[in-house]
Amino acid sequence: MRRPAEPVCPTSEAVIEWGTAAGLDAVGIAPASPMLRARAAIAQRVAAGYDAGLPFTFRNPDRSTDPGRAVRDAAAVVVGARRYLLAGDVLGDEVQPKPGHASIARYAWLDHYGPLRESLRTVAGRLRRDGWHAVAFADDNSIVDREIAWLGGLGWFGKNANLLLPGAGSWFVLGCVITDAPLEAASEPAGDGCGPCRRCLSSCPTGAIVSPGVVDASRCLAWLLQRPGVFPVAYRVALGRRIYGCDDCQEVCPPNVRDGKPRPAVEGDESPLASVPIVELLTASDAALLERHGRWYIHERDPRWIRRNALVILGNVGVEFARPLAESLLARYLGGDDGLLVAHAIWAARRLDRGDLIERHRQRWWDDDATIAAELAHDVPPLRLVHPQEAR
Repeated sequence: MRRPAEPVCPTSEAVIEWGTAAGLDAVGIAPASPMLRARAAIAQRVAAGYDAGLPFTFRNPDRSTDPGRAVRDAAAVVVGARRYLLAGDVLGDEVQPKPGHASIARYAWLDHYGPLRESLRTVAGRLRRDGWHAVAFADDNSIVDREIAWLGGLGWFGKNANLLLPGAGSWFVLGCVITDAPLEAASEPAGDGCGPCRRCLSSCPTGAIVSPGVVDASRCLAWLLQRPGVFPVAYRVALGRRIYGCDDCQEVCPPNVRDGKPRPAVEGDESPLASVPIVELLTASDAALLERHGRWYIHERDPRWIRRNALVILGNVGVEFARPLAESLLARYLGGDDGLLVAHAIWAARRLDRGDLIERHRQRWWDDDATIAAELAHDVPPLRLVHPQEAR
């Protein structure tokens, strides 16, 4: 159904100014046509098995690569980026983990998506007041945000598959506003800015970046931390102390280190949470874990997966705990009734050379649990003291 009178379309320059005034650090305009390049790339990743069950935009690529499926009669997409590098942050080798703590990826230190949504909704509201349809999307499966940001001229795809903004790097969260306003694209997609650099590929702790711009999710620690099931044995040591996300490929990226500009602190901002005590993760109640870390992606909102990950971390850094504390944490789970968590506790105990605890808590039903039986069949590499940077 057409409107009685066609509203006046604002200029792209005006819309970009709206986004900047609303708090976005970079704004672009992209066409709303189907993103065939991204659709083909997703199909290739799935065919190669690189999706590893990853949902999000992989679940329905025909939808997530077509803005017109999200908003009827879509004609343009306003794409915005919000910086999440914070004032006072340090990068690279200066980052030191806290003993006894699990580390969190930078984008999750604060809720950056909330303010991003507010900025995008401000832009959408201006368009609606002018008589156009407009809907804001952020951290949403409806749209492949990195591809639309590239089409909108915000930056280029790095070899780690992140979008890098010229002179600013990749420390950004992305979102967009899909509208039927026929806005003109403000700039062309950016060309490659990485050149011959391959630091992200060589620095990935699991070799998940299998070729420039291609990430195998079955090896990516950020996805393995979110994925349900047994944490792959091959990547448990590489997990180090990470509990949510992995920043390694960004930490070594020259544009990030050279050009990363922090977002200034604003009065009233919540305190950033860069790490969390491992003891808290293993002893807090379900309700407490969800209250404290509810904005993390947790499969089916089940804290079991947080505890699974924390047990792997315990096996990697448990030497930082006093012996009685480490023993009590291991015993808590070795004597439990969740076979999956028992299995990960067995791995942690073997890493810490506490086979005695395993024997002390061995229960008859263990022999009938396939997950525990498989765990006991694995060889476990002995724990060695590592440089703090290695254990991030």
